[in-house]
Amino acid sequence: MAAGLVAVVGVGLAVGGSGGGGPDLAATPATSSSAVDPRSDRQPPSLVRREARRPGARTELLGRSVEGRPIRLLRLGDPNERPRTLVFGCIHGTECAGIDITRRLRSDRSPTPLWVVENLNPDGLQRGLRVNGHGVDLNRNFPSEWRRSGQPFDPEYSGSRPLSESESRLAARLIRRLRPEVTVWFHQPQAVVRAFGESVGVARRYARRAGVPYATIRWPRGTAPNWQNQRLGIRSFVVELPAGALPAAAARRHARALLTL
Repeated sequence: MAAGLVAVVGVGLAVGGSGGGGPDLAATPATSSSAVDPRSDRQPPSLVRREARRPGARTELLGRSVEGRPIRLLRLGDPNERPRTLVFGCIHGTECAGIDITRRLRSDRSPTPLWVVENLNPDGLQRGLRVNGHGVDLNRNFPSEWRRSGQPFDPEYSGSRPLSESESRLAARLIRRLRPEVTVWFHQPQAVVRAFGESVGVARRYARRAGVPYATIRWPRGTAPNWQNQRLGIRSFVVELPAGALPAAAARRHARALLTL
């Protein structure tokens, strides 16, 4: 996330009540067609097959991007145990190597429960843009130390107001309702785990287990980890992956680090 930061999310999610249980997520049926429109609610059969190998895997449509593409939440692992960790594979459309890690989590047979939002910014990924379909940097659009900056389609345009975008609202609503103990946001290309404040301990542990460098760096204004740490008291940190495609061995290390947090 060049010059920035990061830390899985959705809207319209029916989450279990205050009794502490996770969301009641219905399994997604397989489809008969291998060509699936990116705006469709249906998922490719390959995705359904991968999820079927993961114990307790469930998927829920959380909402849609500003251009109408679906954003989904995966609930992985033991269905009788509440997940502690929420993972976002991509928030900047040009920094999506984290999706390789979330796909590995889908196919892993570990019973460790996780919540995963594979891609919060499908429009940016589709269009080859860091920002969303409105030209807003979603990771400068959260309501903590927010300050208006830039213009639409500038790399760090903050939006006209906090949570102006459907994707950031969806993520904020999901985080408030799930109340995860830890949130991990994947970015690129700085090749470092970065955290601040109460999140330093868990971030250092993740970095050791993934075999990557760690740095204590304050959150930029308006970012999701800034909001989670300062406003909600939820530990949230950024994993900056290297530029380019992520080697399979690195994806495995990061997946195991997530499963052992």
